[in-house]
Amino acid sequence: MKLSKSLLSLLTLSLTGLGLAYAPTTYAAAVITNPAGTVAMGINDEGHLNTSVGNIAANADATGLAFKFPDGNFYDATSPGCLCEGWGVSVNDSISGYANVSTDGVVNLTVDSFSATTSTATSTVHLTSLPGLTVTHEYAPAPNAPNVLFRATVTVTNDTGSDVTNLKYVRVMDWDIPPTEFNEFVTIRGTGTTTFLEESHDDGFSTANPLATTSPIDPATLNTDFVDNGPNDHGAYFRFNFGDLLAGESRVFEIFYGAAATEAAALAAISAESIELFSLGQSNGGQTSGSPATYIFGFKGVGGTPIIPPPSVPEPFSLALLGIGLAALRLNHRKRPHA
Repeated sequence: MKLSKSLLSLLTLSLTGLGLAYAPTTYAAAVITNPAGTVAMGINDEGHLNTSVGNIAANADATGLAFKFPDGNFYDATSPGCLCEGWGVSVNDSISGYANVSTDGVVNLTVDSFSATTSTATSTVHLTSLPGLTVTHEYAPAPNAPNVLFRATVTVTNDTGSDVTNLKYVRVMDWDIPPTEFNEFVTIRGTGTTTFLEESHDDGFSTANPLATTSPIDPATLNTDFVDNGPNDHGAYFRFNFGDLLAGESRVFEIFYGAAATEAAALAAISAESIELFSLGQSNGGQTSGSPATYIFGFKGVGGTPIIPPPSVPEPFSLALLGIGLAALRLNHRKRPHA
């Protein structure tokens, strides 16, 4: 049944008045691209992915996380079939706000601001029923792997005037990896060392509400690492519990989205950014090499350690010894008599 515009407006106003939902009348949204022009993201006003505004995906009607294939077209990995990517926050085990286009819509979130450039986007929202709790997502090319990854710096600020308990954050996505959308292989690594992680699994269709009960598609993926699980139509779900957030304090962490032409290139970017927890999405047939594209979803600042540490850098003392050794070799070379 299709609702009339007047009835839909009345329903929206009623839900908003109850503090249950917020439905903005206009969407700025944005599609941003990395400096190399190989990775694109479509970001809604509330900070979740998958927007039809400015869509550039050749395999879907919306852009979420897209990679440019050798044929010159962008192919998306989160929007085909279902606009199922979103986030949510909750406090005090009783109040939550969340956004996920197909799964939840927008619930108990009010947009304070949204701005974008060709390569960045920033969304700030607050909980409609708890205005002092704000969440900002700042998307920009990742500093150490800008041609593979975008980094979203997430800041949750408590300006409610009172301490809040059990600050939880969910991020969830349904992987739909081209060219075998709905039949992909999924990897998750870092669950055992990420101390703030409360639950993880492969159900990318789950609600983004941190207060809701969820369950995996494959029970073997619950709260554990797994590699190349599939093929299946599944994704990645992560729920974090950051504990109490005192009045006036903020919690900051980072999320990464990206794609590369091979698994090796994807893992190198994960290493460069010292990512602590991540999921990979690969096509059926590309789960070993990662070609034609490996899509990436990761976190940092969530209580873990880098899963793939960056290449070691010599200590300053070692560099000094190396310099002395090279100087001695040059001096010895100058003193050698000519034949």
